[in-house]
Amino acid sequence: MSQMLELPVGLRRWPSERFAATRQKEGFEISLLEGCDNAYRFTATINADKVATIFRNFSRFFDEEAFFILEHYPEVALPSRPSSTLERPIPLVHYSPYLPTDEILQTIEPYMQRMIHDGFVGFGLANNRKGLELFFSEEKVMTFFTDNHLRLSDFLQRHQVPHCQKLTLPADFGHDHLSLLGFPRESLPAELHGFSDSELDSNIFCEELIDQLDMYQVEEGLSFFLTRKEQEQIAELMEAEVKDEALAEIDFGSLLLDWSDFVNECETGFEGDLWEYRQGLKIRDIIQLVIEVAPSTLADKINSIVKEPDQMFLNTLTDLRKRLDPPSEPQLQQERFWYQGMVRKQGIDLRRDLIRQGWFQR
Repeated sequence: MSQMLELPVGLRRWPSERFAATRQKEGFEISLLEGCDNAYRFTATINADKVATIFRNFSRFFDEEAFFILEHYPEVALPSRPSSTLERPIPLVHYSPYLPTDEILQTIEPYMQRMIHDGFVGFGLANNRKGLELFFSEEKVMTFFTDNHLRLSDFLQRHQVPHCQKLTLPADFGHDHLSLLGFPRESLPAELHGFSDSELDSNIFCEELIDQLDMYQVEEGLSFFLTRKEQEQIAELMEAEVKDEALAEIDFGSLLLDWSDFVNECETGFEGDLWEYRQGLKIRDIIQLVIEVAPSTLADKINSIVKEPDQMFLNTLTDLRKRLDPPSEPQLQQERFWYQGMVRKQGIDLRRDLIRQGWFQR
């Protein structure tokens, strides 16, 4: 009979839940991603002592390069947080640039056990071009995204993680999230006994990782998955149609995230100048160009991805009868609403440039 799931120390079941939690076992389940005919989400519960091995072995599927994902809380005021708490802090999410996969693994190796066991840290690897992602969340559940479900099923089975029809997750039971600093040293896994308090502080070691991998913060909210085939289609279209070489070489998934980040900045207050504002609109030009030349199914999917940030951007605009003239390229069929009007919350630099260009005198 299989044993109860071995959780990292940073996720502690409530004593009242221990009997019911015996239903928690190692295993994985599969679901088809919404809006994708051949892309899958794998959700897996894995014993804590196997997480590092599975992470390293899975990284081989990325081949030469990937980007690292880190989720953490910048200032956790308490060493624990009940899972029943209604008001929860919002984690920060950082991405590294695309880097050689081996370089990422070498950099994170000294931090691996701390990330696994701290109850406030999640981490992963992804490559949008390959339609492949792995993430081990603060809830200590491993999630995979892939278009090759047979390969991944075989991979998990080879690591003695069985398929389950209905997986029981740690979040299905009452539990606390704990910082590694909330434990006596002797109760931590042996791999962590030699670390100092500052080395066990997730605020400190996450900042070290962010610095070493030159990571940048991203806004959570825009969620999408493009399969490897869709990525290849888009890359071919961009190579053929996009005249700006610098933008043509950017991963399309990154452009979608950049548009979302730009919209979020406009919503809270755009602090750049007019040139930087135009660069944000130019990103939306490139997205629109791909939409207009892509096959209809792919175009519909991209439209659905940008629908929410587009609406958010529309809501930030004022002076809609005025137009900020767009560049002549690329030639687009659709009327570009993003050049109509101006964001309400203008920083000093943007407002100064608009005054110089006579925006407010039109």
